[in-house]
Amino acid sequence: MSDRTPLDAAVERLADRFRALPGSRLTRVAADGLGLARELSSAAQRLERPGVRPLLPPDDGMYVIGDQLAVAGHDLAEALAGAGGEGDEVLDWALRKVAELDRRL
Repeated sequence: MSDRTPLDAAVERLADRFRALPGSRLTRVAADGLGLARELSSAAQRLERPGVRPLLPPDDGMYVIGDQLAVAGHDLAEALAGAGGEGDEVLDWALRKVAELDRRL
């Protein structure tokens, strides 16, 4: 299993960027942030409970998306600890997704 530290760092950096965005900019990217939080959360749940439909983080408003990203990303990093060979592919996917959104901010 690959080192999950880069995922934790990338997610925290992205979450901090969301937390620092002015409201006008946050309005334009909130849906993308929530979408990524939901994707990361779903990936973590699929690793932890295969075959069970994932529960999505709620849309609690644009001001909590940074926190939702951080929680979902750190949960995925923890789930990767027991993922075996499948974990490397999921880790690479998650790092790409986080980097893509980070570039769009």
